Amino acid sequence: MSEEKRKEILAKGEIELHVKRTGIQQRLIFKIVRHATPLGLVPYITLDKFLDLSELMRISEEYSLPVHAKNGKVYPRGKREMDFIGL
Repeated sequence: MSEEKRKEILAKGEIELHVKRTGIQQRLIFKIVRHATPLGLVPYITLDKFLDLSELMRISEEYSLPVHAKNGKVYPRGKREMDFIGL
């Protein structure tokens, strides 16, 4: 299931998600941004605001992609940046 979601979000380039931010349910638009590494480009679901780490982890697990926000980067369990090169 997460593979299908991942392909869909990578094709669109952005996704609108419901997240809990500062105790309030909000709809935020996340964009796909590809960060350069020495081995290639890595796609990140990116938000230009602060978001709780628990929400970042939930999104990362749900879409099987790394997530980047102002307060840090999060990867799905058992994965690291190198696993997403070339997507």
